[in-house]
Amino acid sequence: MKASLNALARDHVGIAREASSGRSAATVHGGHEAALRQTVMALRAGEHLHEHEHPGEVTVQVLLGRVRLVAGPDSWEASPGDLLTMPQRRHRVEALEDSAFLFTTALRLP
Repeated sequence: MKASLNALARDHVGIAREASSGRSAATVHGGHEAALRQTVMALRAGEHLHEHEHPGEVTVQVLLGRVRLVAGPDSWEASPGDLLTMPQRRHRVEALEDSAFLFTTALRLP
């Protein structure tokens, strides 16, 4: 299977711009119970993913726009091509402009 992340990013940013929630997402690999899950997420400028935690490893690869990862007192900004590794504590992702990113979660195997 082949998927164009750039095309998905553009499409979902367009959907997020029009959505009342200001966001859109599509899983491109895996599912809720999969060891590896990859989702293209888009946020309209000023929107954010609420603070949360994930079991396992999580990365965010920015495809379009600019985002900020906030974890407690620490924060990191990222642009297209940047990869953020989520800290093992509560965090949130904020869109500094209309943005799309590949959200990857990998569960730790016992």
